[in-house]
Amino acid sequence: MSLEFLVTTLIVVVTPGPGVLYTMAAGLARGTRASAVAAVGCTLGIVPHMAAAITGLAALLHTSALAFQILKYLGVAYLVYMAWGALRDKETLAVEAGDTAPRPALRVIVSGILLNILNPKLTIFFFAFLPQFVNTAESNAFPRMLELSGVFMLAMFLVFVVYGWFAARIRSYVVNRPRVLSVVQRVFGVAFLGLAARLAFEG
Repeated sequence: MSLEFLVTTLIVVVTPGPGVLYTMAAGLARGTRASAVAAVGCTLGIVPHMAAAITGLAALLHTSALAFQILKYLGVAYLVYMAWGALRDKETLAVEAGDTAPRPALRVIVSGILLNILNPKLTIFFFAFLPQFVNTAESNAFPRMLELSGVFMLAMFLVFVVYGWFAARIRSYVVNRPRVLSVVQRVFGVAFLGLAARLAFEG
């Protein structure tokens, strides 16, 4: 495994996106445990994209404008839904006292999975990303791509856990300051809307 792959992976997973926002929102709303559960969901959400890239199914998505557009606008709709929840102080960012997760863990995980599944750019990304570090002509290309995918998922999970942990640490400060909470809610809501707009205009 090359240093170039590790550095590139770290840059990609550290860059804030929908998954980072969701994990931080979970940590801020319900604490460390909830953020870790959200990180699991977001990490599992990239599995279908990796599988599509490894098996070559991403080529179909890349060449089919209709398939890409359908998945893209489903993703846009879900991001808008997340923004609405944050701005309206509902499940996306409803801060609770204590370090518990009122929402069932499975529900948090499913939301994280949907957030990443409904992002067609991830399939295209992995289709372009993984082959750069694998000689597809070699007999061990498939297990090699599985190995790199596993490393990418582990790095993503660990980075997201750190983001969530940070959000959980400042949670008590936010809980005791309603005005700060209101600002944070707007920031998260606008951020989700911005990501939705960016995805909507993606070609």
